[in-house]
Amino acid sequence: MTAEAAGRQVHIVEPKYARTWLLVNATRTDLFDVAARSRADQVVLDIEDAVDPSHKDSARADSIAWLAAGGQAFVRINDVTTPHWRDDVDALKGVPNLLGVMLAKTEAGEQVEATWHALGGAVPVVALCESALGIEAAREIACAQGTFRLAFGSGDYRRDTGASAEDMAMAYPRTKLVVASAIGKLPGPIDGPTTGGGHPELREASGVGVAMGMMGKLCLDAEQAYVINEVMSPNVSDATWARDFIADFERSGGVVRDGSDLPRLGRARRIQELADAYGIRPL
Repeated sequence: MTAEAAGRQVHIVEPKYARTWLLVNATRTDLFDVAARSRADQVVLDIEDAVDPSHKDSARADSIAWLAAGGQAFVRINDVTTPHWRDDVDALKGVPNLLGVMLAKTEAGEQVEATWHALGGAVPVVALCESALGIEAAREIACAQGTFRLAFGSGDYRRDTGASAEDMAMAYPRTKLVVASAIGKLPGPIDGPTTGGGHPELREASGVGVAMGMMGKLCLDAEQAYVINEVMSPNVSDATWARDFIADFERSGGVVRDGSDLPRLGRARRIQELADAYGIRPL
């Protein structure tokens, strides 16, 4: 990798723990390096909904060229019901620095498996569930070979179902994705983007996602990364409590004192794992 390429990505969080997933229109090659230098945990070059069909070939080629030159990113590819899907997977197979793909409009586990196998059986697939059918098939999708994480395409889901963006209306699909991720032993799912309002609205929406069990969030603006990363991370107080609880439990010989010990131990270990992943140090 050249020095220029190595300097592109200055903020990298392992995809398993990634909070902010920044979608970048793949026709905007001028934004690729800018996105890579942002505070987003992961960059997703979008060659699906963001790109007109007449520009898909050039957007795909530009994305591959950037990856081959040293950039690192996921690529949101077209869904399996379109002719573009085959073009996407054939072109992306074996491309260096491809961290994974985000499969648009996933509605069945076999779609993930077909994508995973077409890419050589080694590329992680983030399954983007964007419809009523996709949400109802979440468990099957989460358990499919190749599924790395689930993501919520909230905008398309609302268009498909007629649901509003209110938290109550979004509680069911979010819960389905959270429960399915747990069953499939996946990291927590990635929530849909917040496109309206300012940082206070984004902070509130991110907090709702965390409360529901989401572990990440799609976004279209790199400036949102600061808020999402903060809200979706354990704070210093949480990290301190987790460290102290685990230490106290181990000092006691790991003896369970009452029915709350094991649930609290599980929570403490999870907080400690996330704090380590995000570089949060307890007091």
